[in-house]
Amino acid sequence: MPDHSDMPMNMNARKHDIARFTMLEVLISIVIIAFGLLGVAGLQAFALKNNHSASLRLTATSLAADIVDRMKTNVVGVGLGAYNHDDAGAYAVGNKVAACAGGSGCTPALMAQHDLADWADKVRTTLPGGTAVVCVDSTPNDGTAPGTAGCDNLGTVGYAVKIWWSDDRTTRSTVVTATRPLFWTAFNP
Repeated sequence: MPDHSDMPMNMNARKHDIARFTMLEVLISIVIIAFGLLGVAGLQAFALKNNHSASLRLTATSLAADIVDRMKTNVVGVGLGAYNHDDAGAYAVGNKVAACAGGSGCTPALMAQHDLADWADKVRTTLPGGTAVVCVDSTPNDGTAPGTAGCDNLGTVGYAVKIWWSDDRTTRSTVVTATRPLFWTAFNP
């Protein structure tokens, strides 16, 4: 008859080895899941950043449509060149014309001044670090900021609306950052 005295010891050792392998498998699974969760968190942050950028671009598009509509209702002011400025300083908030805000005595040139000041105020308050210009330009997709907007006054495509803002999510101030997206549109009123 065979001797089975060492059998329980071998079975215990084998069970102990299986338990060790199972523990190692659980630890490896936890590490893999942790890396997967880190990847998902990174994708979520990336999606939030891009969603924020898309929202700002949509806002810039709406603001550009606003000034285009204002210009189309003031054709005489456009014909006088009252909307053609490549420096946002011309759109100072103090340049709003009280007579054009509901009173009487508003000329087309004063309406253009009022429109630009009111519109620039919307750009500044709606977009972080927002600045914009409206000018006659044959190459509307150039320029880095008002004052250096690249407006050439040649106007083969007509007017250009150029809007810049800060896409940096760490600050929502008017601080000019290195990355300032440009939204532009060109149109003939």
